[in-house]
Amino acid sequence: MTKAELVDKVAATIQLPKHQTETVVNLFLQCIIDALGEGDKVELRGFGSFRLRHRAPRAGRNPKTGEMVQIPAKQVPWFTVGKALRLLVDYPPAVRKRPRTRAAPGTRRRGRSA
Repeated sequence: MTKAELVDKVAATIQLPKHQTETVVNLFLQCIIDALGEGDKVELRGFGSFRLRHRAPRAGRNPKTGEMVQIPAKQVPWFTVGKALRLLVDYPPAVRKRPRTRAAPGTRRRGRSA
């Protein structure tokens, strides 16, 4: 699901104009980004939590030249799934399957023959 699809779905659910719903979704995401930028943890009960994890410096390799390079320490965003979401994903209620669609003629990929 893209952000545009999320805006459409939320707009249809709460019956707000799309431009207002887009503002709400953008503000929600910006609040998460701002909190992480300040080093805070964001917990959304039943959904999950966002936090920063420290990644230590390490030695890496330039794949083009093979030269060893030093990769500096950094903070990376980390998401931990909440219990309710994990249960829903692990044991979904009767999920209907998507109907299979056929590829347009001439666009289907074929496996390589040896």
